[in-house]
Amino acid sequence: MFDIGFWELTVIGVVALLVIGPERLPRVARTAGLWVGRARRFVSSVKADIDRELAADELKKTLARHAESESLYEIIEDTKQSINPSAESPSDPQKKANTAVSDQSHDANG
Repeated sequence: MFDIGFWELTVIGVVALLVIGPERLPRVARTAGLWVGRARRFVSSVKADIDRELAADELKKTLARHAESESLYEIIEDTKQSINPSAESPSDPQKKANTAVSDQSHDANG
């Protein structure tokens, strides 16, 4: 924000001591510190609000992009099929029913 070094702070302190006086300087310094703290908290809260708004906007854009593309379930199924082509697809209810019937017949015969 500001580039204030040690010597600048020393000069400000000496001028404040001469202008305000040693009796009121601690009270003025405390008040100034409170105001600086409030200003910093305000700036940080504004930054946090802006960051949250940007993140929410980015999330909305991402969700809109994904809504236009394939569903996540379809992507997962395609990935499973490409990894293991012999695996059954849970989205095919007829195949599930046939597998269940054949499993029961094997249990009855076995």
